[in-house]
Amino acid sequence: MKTVSMFIPCTVDLFLPEIGEATYHLLERLGVDPIYHDEQTCCGQPAINAGFVKQARDVARHFIEVFGNDEAVVSPSGSCVCTVKHHYPELFCDEPVWFRRAEELAPRIFELSQYIVDVLGVEDCGASYPGRVAYHESCHVLRGLGVSEQPKKLIAKVKGAELVPLKFAETCCGFGGEFAISYPDISEAMVKEKCDHYLASGADVLLLCEPGCLLNIGGYLSRNHPGKKAMHLAQFLAGSGTGSTSSDGHGKEG
Repeated sequence: MKTVSMFIPCTVDLFLPEIGEATYHLLERLGVDPIYHDEQTCCGQPAINAGFVKQARDVARHFIEVFGNDEAVVSPSGSCVCTVKHHYPELFCDEPVWFRRAEELAPRIFELSQYIVDVLGVEDCGASYPGRVAYHESCHVLRGLGVSEQPKKLIAKVKGAELVPLKFAETCCGFGGEFAISYPDISEAMVKEKCDHYLASGADVLLLCEPGCLLNIGGYLSRNHPGKKAMHLAQFLAGSGTGSTSSDGHGKEG
């Protein structure tokens, strides 16, 4: 049995713990032994985005100490994976020892759908859903990691589900971490447009692979279209697509 270490990001730990639970149960169902390091903390992405480089380095060192010896690290957050994979080496470009350790860890951390499809070689997770679904291409997942086909392959194998096109699926939802805080009006307009396209698609649920996007889109939907829902792919696959767990608007889109 493969053993994989789970990294559960701050947004999931604080606001969307059901995504972490779904990730665990999904990996377990696929024959993987998921382990969780209690000493794990933030990956440092908020500090990097805000320009606090020294603090980001401190957090990154801790992350590397915690996960540095693991064979594989899997996270349900593409932006966190992107941070570790691409930004850690940049943080330590002037520190040879930590740069080497960051470089060694980078190829061993994966976004969840990427790990399931590319490493496990699995497309059918045994889920079912009798309805229409659309998929939002989150920025860090698509552009930072190049992950796009993997989630769609997993959705395509869900029994009874119909994947419908989402207009401008690759366009940002307006979250962007610091962006939503610094430019709330623009963020609001962007998430409204994203949700309008979702409504126009005729899908029953909008799927995505990024917790930040889920907080943003789910928050907007809960206030403006409470009958519609967004859901993380891990929840959709682990819960057989029943919709028993979805964003309930804990997030604020700006």
